Amino acid sequence: MKRILLLSDTHSYLDERILHHASKADEVWHAGDIGDLRVTDDLKEVSKVRAVYGNIDNQKARAEWPLHNEFEVEGLKVWITHIGGYPGRYAPGITELMSVKKPGLFITGHSHILKVQMDKRFNLLHMNPGAAGIHGFHKMRTMLRFTVENGKVDNLEVIELGPRGKID
Repeated sequence: MKRILLLSDTHSYLDERILHHASKADEVWHAGDIGDLRVTDDLKEVSKVRAVYGNIDNQKARAEWPLHNEFEVEGLKVWITHIGGYPGRYAPGITELMSVKKPGLFITGHSHILKVQMDKRFNLLHMNPGAAGIHGFHKMRTMLRFTVENGKVDNLEVIELGPRGKID
């Protein structure tokens, strides 16, 4: 069993609450718009990190992290990309790739909207953790925590970090 912390859209912001939750995870997955690479560097100090770059990320981030990150963990095939849309409204090119990649879990960021839903067409779970940073139009900063075991996601929890723009 792996304990996963999923976040996105930090936009260069990382606080002690995020690091606290990251330290209790076996892996932290970041779905893009990292901003300053100190974010992923600090996360690496407390957990294994898998990430993708997003549309605001600079060349340094794009050199360190891929656009698409595909891997298998505990029997679950995972695909993370920043701009991917969601079931029924995937971004251009994603639908065509879905049939080839066949993930069991498809993770996106970008929208700053927390969303978890099944895609019956492709038989997968889609997750967008919302935004953990303080910049953007989201009202509440959010992340997701869950476990992966025997090819399945379980124990899914939403972590609310407080209102956007508010630093405690």
